Amino acid sequence: MGKLILLTWLFCYILNTISGAELPGDVQKCSFGNSTCLVRSINTLIKLHPKGIPAIGLPPLDSYHFPDTVVLDSPNRPIYLNFNMRDNVNKGFENTTVTHVEGFLREPNQKQILIKAHLPRLLHLATYDLEGRWLFCHKTSGTLQSDFQDFRVTLTLKVILEYRNNKRYLKVYDLVPSIYLGRWIIWFDDLFKENFDLTVAMNAVFNRHWVEFWNELHPGLKKSFSNGFTTILNRVFENVAYDDMFLPDR
Repeated sequence: MGKLILLTWLFCYILNTISGAELPGDVQKCSFGNSTCLVRSINTLIKLHPKGIPAIGLPPLDSYHFPDTVVLDSPNRPIYLNFNMRDNVNKGFENTTVTHVEGFLREPNQKQILIKAHLPRLLHLATYDLEGRWLFCHKTSGTLQSDFQDFRVTLTLKVILEYRNNKRYLKVYDLVPSIYLGRWIIWFDDLFKENFDLTVAMNAVFNRHWVEFWNELHPGLKKSFSNGFTTILNRVFENVAYDDMFLPDR
């Protein structure tokens, strides 16, 4: 019986030891709610770890894969366009500068959590599937490249606390991104597979009227960014206990 008790105690000790990952030693911990310190600490983490930190679940920031996305779906209309993206890769998050942080209090639900950030350039590569009916029916697929310039985003987070092994873990259950672009340059390969000149002409139209094009596709793209950012944050929050991210209360 004594050996059984000892083994049980050792099992519980090991489980509690390995259940939570720790932030790297080169990342400064801050007091709860210290926005200035949090901005500095997050920017340091991004600068020092562009390839991510597998131990805490942070993926590579220089080449991050977003989930597949239905950007536009408008069937059963005389004029419609269905636009899907897959194999999404975003390059440039390692150049992110966080400019403002709110929330992250001792009790995280006491105040709304906001994160504001700026990227000089975000490059997005994907495979697209496009089907539409205008003056004629058209269906095609190919690769695309998006260049989001002067990319500014505000993330508004809704979170809950989960308890595991006597520790608190944060989980994002709703994330709303507000995105501002200085310019959007996009290129669709093979829009018209047998007519390269028409492909060039149509891409020129997209880029000449990029604001209108962005406004039309914004809801679907916003959902894609929401899913991607939620995945990044929750991977870290799942591995590192909330209290372990901050200095202990004095």
